[in-house]
Amino acid sequence: MGWQRQFNKNWAVETRYVGSRGIHLLTQSRMNIQPKVFNAPGGFLPTFFSAPSQLAIDATTLTLSQIQARSEVLPNFAAAGFTSNLITWLPNGNSSYHGGSLQLTRRFTNGLQMSAAYTLSHLIDDSTAEVFSTVLSPRRVQHFQNLRAEKATSALNHTHRLVAAGLYDLPYFNHSENRWARTFLGGVSLAGTLTFESGEYVTILGGNDANQNLDSAGDRTIINPAGIANQASPVVALLKTCPSFNPDGTCTLTNAQRTVGYLATNPDARYIQAGNGALANAGRNTFLSPAIQNLDFSIFKNFALSESKKLQIGADFFNPFNHPQYVPGSVNTVDPVGSAAVSQYNTIAQGVRNLFVASHVFSSHPRVVQLRFRFTF
Repeated sequence: MGWQRQFNKNWAVETRYVGSRGIHLLTQSRMNIQPKVFNAPGGFLPTFFSAPSQLAIDATTLTLSQIQARSEVLPNFAAAGFTSNLITWLPNGNSSYHGGSLQLTRRFTNGLQMSAAYTLSHLIDDSTAEVFSTVLSPRRVQHFQNLRAEKATSALNHTHRLVAAGLYDLPYFNHSENRWARTFLGGVSLAGTLTFESGEYVTILGGNDANQNLDSAGDRTIINPAGIANQASPVVALLKTCPSFNPDGTCTLTNAQRTVGYLATNPDARYIQAGNGALANAGRNTFLSPAIQNLDFSIFKNFALSESKKLQIGADFFNPFNHPQYVPGSVNTVDPVGSAAVSQYNTIAQGVRNLFVASHVFSSHPRVVQLRFRFTF
């Protein structure tokens, strides 16, 4: 729906509402595989923010090896003989979008053309990337039989977006009686685009197969509500005291047989890695990256060599103030980038306090200046 109104001869204002609904979107799943971890007493290993006593650790009965001994194949599929990983694409994904916008436009008169538009929107989905993991989201759901838990604000969502663009032909020297001033100083134009935009939503991953369903691509983290938003923390395993030792000094039990829980190395972090056998409770796209503030502008000069031949010399400045922007590629385009999918948000790899310090996929859209020459005939 839209409403448009012209006023003051050269101006127009338009308001719009756009809504869409997507159903039967492709999702990638493993139909016959279930997690060995579940949210019930005895279903997962605990994660602590402060170290428990060794006495309390030794008194814990559930171990990682007991969880790993559970079957990852759903009983009905196992009964039918489907015991291998069945990677399938199912048409069960959903999305919904609601957006309202306001646009102001000035048509090209007296050498000036400009427009400004603001959009307030919300995009919700339960699947964004189904073929391969992106730099923001994994390709598969965390629990193959629970797509509902994936419903969240989409990684493609930008709640607020304001863009202003303009073109101005400078009037100076265009009609000068001095031929040299008219030729070399006249015909100069300026163009620019200013963008303010909400950041992108990111799924923070733990980098390991926490729920033990043979898939490390989709396992998320444990949320610490009191933690600092841009910090993530790995964990260390809490081991029972070794009951006896081999002649070479090693324990007669494996680490999995002794692991009964995990301890966060940074209890002040918002995102705590879910160790193998722990219960990850974070949803999709819970981390909002920094907002985008970008200016691109150009200056160019036209030379009329003859009635049909023209030469244009110009310079383009992309992000001239070198403002840091944590986007995978460029602000106004979707560019391929060299990355290891979502591993830049791996809490183990990040091991640092700030989630963006060690990110290599984010080039920060650095300043680029290019000179151009254009000849038309």
